[in-house]
Amino acid sequence: MEEPWDFEFLSRIADSCLSFLSEFVDDWLANDMRVSIFKILLSWLIFSLIAIHFAWKIYGNTVNDMYYRQGAGQNGGTPDTAPHLSGWESKAGDTGKTHRD
Repeated sequence: MEEPWDFEFLSRIADSCLSFLSEFVDDWLANDMRVSIFKILLSWLIFSLIAIHFAWKIYGNTVNDMYYRQGAGQNGGTPDTAPHLSGWESKAGDTGKTHRD
């Protein structure tokens, strides 16, 4: 039988999250090299994501139109079947497997 979540369990989770955040803030305010590298990499990641977002807003439709297949086939411009092949052919001339319901 499952035990209900009691207040002590939730309190432990909240305390561990709070202690992690306080250590993170203490490290963030310290001026050592690994924090500086972390800040640089974090700012580069945020800048890259913002740049990708704005580039996709500007050029997204153009890129989509370049790769959109137009036509009447099953996937746009591709034909339903290849004209020179008759289904799955093996090199040895064996009969192909058939699907049975």
